[in-house]
Amino acid sequence: MLPRLLRSRALPRFSNLRAQNVMLQRRTMIAAPKVGDGPLMSRQPNRELPEIPQNGMRWFRSGTIFLVILVSSCLGIFNYQKSSSSVVASTLYALRTSPKAREYLGDDIYFAHQMPWIWGEMNQLHGRINIHFEVKGTKKRGTMKFTSFRRTRMGMFETTEWSLETDEMIEENGEMKRKKIDLLDGSDPFKGIEADENEAKVVGRGSYAPNLSG
Repeated sequence: MLPRLLRSRALPRFSNLRAQNVMLQRRTMIAAPKVGDGPLMSRQPNRELPEIPQNGMRWFRSGTIFLVILVSSCLGIFNYQKSSSSVVASTLYALRTSPKAREYLGDDIYFAHQMPWIWGEMNQLHGRINIHFEVKGTKKRGTMKFTSFRRTRMGMFETTEWSLETDEMIEENGEMKRKKIDLLDGSDPFKGIEADENEAKVVGRGSYAPNLSG
């Protein structure tokens, strides 16, 4: 009976003392340093820990933007290499001198856009060229397609398709398709073709780019 009485009287005092110690510890806690505070000259065990910033989402957005810019830059560089290649220059020159192309497109044939985009594969090392890009003249515009391949490593390129796809729709085998003008005519005009030396070089036309070195 006596131990129970002593225990019942001692427990409230012990719990009150423990609560006071906890409140005392909480009151004596030192706030964590903030951004812009000076350097900590001493270590104290009662200093609160700083809050961990939630920067995961911000790093994810920054990484996504960086990857988009990187991929866009690489695609732009590769496209500029294509548009400045001799293949594009030869096909565009041949298109300007083609009677069929001039009949449909008119004069002054060049890229349809100020910054042309060359679609398709251009792998001269492995003998595969399959490209198409938009062109326009004084009359109309269309999409020029050029396909050529090399059978052997030391062989010559053979052109299998050189055509001009127009915006006009025709019915073929019950399906509506764009009208295609075949410019090849059985002979390959790209064997040994060279650009006309007397043709005026205009920035944005053909593959001419200004010589920055002077």
